[in-house]
Amino acid sequence: MRSTNKLELLAPAKNLECGIAAIHHGADAVYIGAPKFGAREAAGNSIDEIRKLATEARFFGAKTYVALNTILYDSELEEAERIIQQVIEAGADALIIQDFGILEMDLPPIAIHASTQANNFTVDKIKFLEDVGFKRAVLARELSLGQIEGIAAHTTIELEAFVHGSLCVSLSGQCYMSHAIGGRSANRGACAQPCRKKYTLSDVAGKIIVREKHLLSLKDLDRSKSMRELAAAGIRSFKIEGRLKDPDYVKNITAYYREELDRILEGKPECTAASEGKTKIFFTPDPEKTFHRGATEYFLHGRKDAVANLDSPKSTGEEIGVVTRITGDSFQISGSKAIANNDGLTFVNKMGESTGLKVNRVETRTIYPDRMNGVFVGATLRRNWDHSFQVALGKKTSERRIAVGVTLVATRQGFELQQVTAKENGVAAMSAGIVYSLAMEKVPARDVEKSRENILRQLAKSGDTNFRVTGIETCGNEQYFFTSQQLNELRRGLLNRITQLRLSPNPAQIKQNSTSSAVDAMPYPIDSWNFEKNICNRLAVQFYRRHGVEKPELGVEKREITGRLQVMTTKHCLQYELGYCSRFGGTFPAHLALPFSLQDGNNRFELEFDCKNCMMKIFKEVSNEK
Repeated sequence: MRSTNKLELLAPAKNLECGIAAIHHGADAVYIGAPKFGAREAAGNSIDEIRKLATEARFFGAKTYVALNTILYDSELEEAERIIQQVIEAGADALIIQDFGILEMDLPPIAIHASTQANNFTVDKIKFLEDVGFKRAVLARELSLGQIEGIAAHTTIELEAFVHGSLCVSLSGQCYMSHAIGGRSANRGACAQPCRKKYTLSDVAGKIIVREKHLLSLKDLDRSKSMRELAAAGIRSFKIEGRLKDPDYVKNITAYYREELDRILEGKPECTAASEGKTKIFFTPDPEKTFHRGATEYFLHGRKDAVANLDSPKSTGEEIGVVTRITGDSFQISGSKAIANNDGLTFVNKMGESTGLKVNRVETRTIYPDRMNGVFVGATLRRNWDHSFQVALGKKTSERRIAVGVTLVATRQGFELQQVTAKENGVAAMSAGIVYSLAMEKVPARDVEKSRENILRQLAKSGDTNFRVTGIETCGNEQYFFTSQQLNELRRGLLNRITQLRLSPNPAQIKQNSTSSAVDAMPYPIDSWNFEKNICNRLAVQFYRRHGVEKPELGVEKREITGRLQVMTTKHCLQYELGYCSRFGGTFPAHLALPFSLQDGNNRFELEFDCKNCMMKIFKEVSNEK
């Protein structure tokens, strides 16, 4: 059984600006990179930025998780431990890690989350994580709904799942392609993204099957329509990918999933949001209007549809019509979606490549672009830059406020305004207990009804604060006269006190990362995927030995390797994508023979199809890698 019925929307933060945008568009939590050692090398943040974000999040009862999820070298352990200490002092609520050597450090109490890079794929692995003190496991994106249900049935650890954003084609933590090609390790946060490049697919005899296509480039994840199923399966944190994305992406996608999650909460009274405050959105969120490569639920409901976008690794955008006529420097399109000047359009040209153009002027359905760029009759046009939408995102896009109930009470010296429990959608939004007093003379009101109206009107004004005053109780004190200045001072004084308390760190909320002698004896699970444990430092070696691995093998970044190296394990299968898999109704061409290979310039990769486990493995001949 899950330990909580709070449903959390977790949004990415490339930087402080993105993190604050996420909070104000409805995120219950944000994750942000530490100054160093995050899985997105280009998305590090200063301790001061993390402190400011944690403070902003804390106001709404939201959490700040800091990603320090690369594997570490011995020479980096001291610096990593110092950064972790600073991150904790800055107010982080949890660390997201891949390197289990961190568990061997002498750290202050803080919740630890197992990054998806730790390859959280099996029940045994998740049970192990729970037993050694992890508070949460970020599940592998390849898991089906049934597999998630199985994990939830046998564990009580918090379960987090990705619901939106870019997909790594490899099982997370098991991609060594970038390192094998150019020494840039994905597990060190420096992936060169070779999966997004073009490849030519050939059979064993050199017959070309597919020429120069993006054969390993996946569509983007979109599980917005399966959120209810995921919650029922045991997921408690719904994660948006995007620590390299800009604020507009964060605003749009966070707002979109906030609305989706709120609809689920309306029908599940047993569940609540993981933070406080009602978010009002002033635009219509739409995932098709910000960066995406097409949409897939990946393998959540099994292997059903193609998951790759073979034509382009770039943003595809929304389909807007088909070119019906070309006249000189303009063309006409079908469809009814409005098009604006400065829109960006894309299409696949006759060479099979994705290309684009910009709309200089539009008259009804006739478009005058900056260049024709090979557009042809019959081309399907998609919009990957919606100028009107971007203009809307540049204006005020959201407002998040916390409901505060207040009661006006008479005292010996005057009056005090007391905070009482308020509710959002039937759920308590804030606890009671804070008061603000004002010494003043009690003067009988000449008109009790007007006095009451003035009290309600002035106390309800929350201005540009993040509060919404509601449920005002006068307790009969409308019998007295109040100036608007006096009522405003009472309200401002109370809201200021509430703000100060909400921004103060609460030591009681710190979660212990506890271990015990019984935990020490817990054996590390050796699963069927032959997972490379990515061990690159002495503390990680110490951890694995303590958990029964007699001879922990160093990761590829720290080993001399000559010969055939497995550089990727993936559920993306080119036999399936090309219709060759008999298991799913396909037919393997008689003129082709295995093994297949991928070629990119001087780099050649051999494919191996593990049909029993429905996996594809990719190998490369390497020499003297270190």
